[in-house]
Amino acid sequence: MRQIFKIVLLAGMLTLSGCGYNQFQSLDEEAKASWAEVLNQYQRRADLVPNLVSTVKGYASHEEKVLTEVTAARAKVGSMQVTPELLNDPEAFAKFQAAQGQLTSALSRLMVVSENYPNLKADASFRDLQAQLEGTENRVTVARNRYIEAVKQYNVTVRSFPNNLTAMMFNYQPKPSFTVENEKEISSAPKVDFGDK
Repeated sequence: MRQIFKIVLLAGMLTLSGCGYNQFQSLDEEAKASWAEVLNQYQRRADLVPNLVSTVKGYASHEEKVLTEVTAARAKVGSMQVTPELLNDPEAFAKFQAAQGQLTSALSRLMVVSENYPNLKADASFRDLQAQLEGTENRVTVARNRYIEAVKQYNVTVRSFPNNLTAMMFNYQPKPSFTVENEKEISSAPKVDFGDK
């Protein structure tokens, strides 16, 4: 009887080693690490915003609406609870993406306002902050791309046979990836108008 139990136990262990469980662990950790880098870059951007707003405020105090929008968008992003469970909750993930999108949009409007103030554009601290913000936006893009790739690998594994059986057994669900907020808006080329002068 002991011999049969040992054989069954050995067969069970060999079966489990090939079921993909360890691969799920590895891919899940890769997705979490990639997400942590996205959050790190978003935090860097959020840390730059108050300095940028303060610099612009000195030159463009009557652009209060834009400055208020940037400050409010940053506050909204800062107030969100970002937990590891966010990755597994598509609704919370969408809210987080929307808040980041609002901050991106507000910062874009702030950069447009700065174009109207030559003295502001010439200010060294503004130029430094603008360069840091542009670099951060590039880092956010790279971090998002890495996260998208990590989630893609994870989701393919969750959906592939025979790993999908293990996924069902241990309740591994596909993770949400980044999406574009308004696909219709970006599907058409922007119109460039230099005016009739």
